[in-house]
Amino acid sequence: MLKRLLLGIFSVLYWTWFIITNIVFFSIALVIWALTVLFDKKLVLLHLFSCFWGHSYIWLNPLWPLKMTGRKNIKRGMTYIIVSNHQSMVDILVLFGLFRHYKWVSKKENFKIPIIGWLMRLNRYIEIERGSTGSYLNMMKKIRKTLNNGNSILMFPEGTRNPGESLGPFRDGAFRMALDNQVGLIPVVLDGTACTIPKGKLILTGRQRIRAKILPEIPYDNFREKTPAELMNEVREIMIKEYKEISVSSGN
Repeated sequence: MLKRLLLGIFSVLYWTWFIITNIVFFSIALVIWALTVLFDKKLVLLHLFSCFWGHSYIWLNPLWPLKMTGRKNIKRGMTYIIVSNHQSMVDILVLFGLFRHYKWVSKKENFKIPIIGWLMRLNRYIEIERGSTGSYLNMMKKIRKTLNNGNSILMFPEGTRNPGESLGPFRDGAFRMALDNQVGLIPVVLDGTACTIPKGKLILTGRQRIRAKILPEIPYDNFREKTPAELMNEVREIMIKEYKEISVSSGN
């Protein structure tokens, strides 16, 4: 009973802090955008500030100790398609901790969220409307242009959150784009975020150890002869194997 009470109080304080800092940080982001948009065509500085902003909700939360390994596998100045499994909305805060330049691909609804959606539009992240063929084709066109301009892309190939004990089914869009644009893939495996905040609730569940493992690049030359489906299944199997390993080692 006491633990539930303390978690309730902590949750109220956490979300109050979240709302206040969102307002403050968005004001700073607007200033950064206004001062840099004319010469920073890829919005690198704005994205790095967004990484600091988003990831601060992880490293300042004592209930969510994070161990991230393999960040050096994402080489600065290189262009990749980064794919990660998706357990929770907390994944986004964790992945901001990559502190590498990329553009998110996210569902259209997220762009309508006050402040968060505004920041996504400032950063020129890429939106998709689920179930819309036209939106999917438009997304693919934007991704091609974004990659050609030297920006990496980060996608959740599961397409939705999967808080289960393994990875959910993948969609082949990310892998098709890696083939079409001849860029390498960086798989990222997350564990522990599914238990941080239950879906549809705001009360934090308590201390949860989070693991994020950035795997080595899979270069384009290693999969150039594969179909999108073959590549998708191969990468999924690699990620499932790594997920089992980090899940056991983290004790989650």
